[in-house]
Amino acid sequence: MEVNGLGAYPMAGGLGPAGVRDAVARWLRLVAADAELAPYLIGVDRARLAGHLALTLTAALGGPGGDIARPAAGAWRGLGLTEAQHRRVVNYLAGVLWALDVPAGAVAAARRALADEAGS
Repeated sequence: MEVNGLGAYPMAGGLGPAGVRDAVARWLRLVAADAELAPYLIGVDRARLAGHLALTLTAALGGPGGDIARPAAGAWRGLGLTEAQHRRVVNYLAGVLWALDVPAGAVAAARRALADEAGS
């Protein structure tokens, strides 16, 4: 299976394309279920957002990305979230990755990548 045209590849944490898609889907469900964050997703193309997030997460976990992940920068920032809300979004990602048994180092790398993207 592929994520936005990317083929199979090894990544830290053992997540491949299907695992990244699953993680992003779980992550977006958590954000959408958060009463404070959900309004920021109204009118947002969630499929496009998920694609951006999958690219960022893929690059953060050591998969291909490089310049491909650059368009993902600011995916959350563009929604107008506060710094505290950005941190909560990143914490949701960490929770999803922990639940998927992703190693601590990979979770930390993903947190850094998304915290940097979010501007927090």
